[in-house]
Amino acid sequence: MASARSLENLQKGLAMELTASHQYQLHASVLNDWGLDLLALQMKDEMREELGHSDRFLERIMFLKGDPKMEFDQPPQRAKSLKELFETDLADEQQAVKFYTKAAHQASEDSDIGTKRLFEDIAIDEEEHIGWLELQLDLLERIGEPAYIAKHMSSPHDGGEN
Repeated sequence: MASARSLENLQKGLAMELTASHQYQLHASVLNDWGLDLLALQMKDEMREELGHSDRFLERIMFLKGDPKMEFDQPPQRAKSLKELFETDLADEQQAVKFYTKAAHQASEDSDIGTKRLFEDIAIDEEEHIGWLELQLDLLERIGEPAYIAKHMSSPHDGGEN
């Protein structure tokens, strides 16, 4: 039913999404440690979305009678600055869109419409992440890091909500 190429690409996608979810989890902890609790909440949302993507890849591999491997594509890395955090995530998301687009084309060539659709759907989600990350980098540059930080941390008397 499934081509070996589709299963290989799905496994790669699973590994990429497991890495991404854990990368965002690490970022959330780092941001909390830096006092940027509101931005940390955003990273936790990103973590959950990436974990959902990994679930979708896992389910597709199982549906195609594959043998999923729960492995990282690469180990998560701790960022030393906000700019580095956003630039690293942006590069990872851009790489993901490029890979998922190629994998969708390959699935189409193999007449695997379900896998094609899955890769397309997730690529579109990742494009939204790219837009958000580009905006954060633009804001950092335009308003400066101190103003950006002030916007993404709660004050002691507002209960953690902006």
